This record gives sequence, structure tokens and C-alpha cells, in this order.
Amino acid sequence: MKKGFTVLEMILVLTVITIIVLLTIPNIAQKKKVINNIGCQALIEVVNAQILVYELDGKTAENVQQLVEAGLITEAQTVCPNGKKVVIIDGQATVQ
Repeated sequence: MKKGFTVLEMILVLTVITIIVLLTIPNIAQKKKVINNIGCQALIEVVNAQILVYELDGKTAENVQQLVEAGLITEAQTVCPNGKKVVIIDGQATVQ
């Protein structure tokens, strides 16, 4: 007698695995969107803190590039994880 799986058993196992994968992929994609939005909110708070540091030097930040040139934030911190650009409006950081 040979040991191993029959074709029917393999098809059943692959079907169950496929169903599990199809159920989890949309959930993972939705969580990625939530994580990117929360990351963007955190980045806005960091930029707002650096605007305050810039103002302590007696300067007014008109745009994000001034903070980059002053070494307070990096070029990568001018774009949120969700792809939106960080801008300064009325002394506060926001996304556009």
C-alpha cells in the first residue's frame, strides 16, 4: 500500500487555502490604508513641532522647504506615507 495524498484531498486542501487567502487580502489592504493615514497624522505633528523650533530662532516658516534647508526635517518628510505632500498654511502643517 502506497502512502500519500489522493488528488481529491489535495484539491480540498488547496480550495480551503485559496478561500482563506481571498478573505484576508482585502482586510490587509484596508489596514494598510489606515496605517498610512495614521502615519501621515504623526508626520504632520512632527512637522508642526519643527515649525515651532524654527520660530524659536526668530524666523517664520512659509514653506516646508525652509525646514528642510534648516536641517529640521528631511526631504522624505515632505511627503506623507499615503502620497500627499506636506504644506504649511497659516503657520500649521497640513497635507495637500
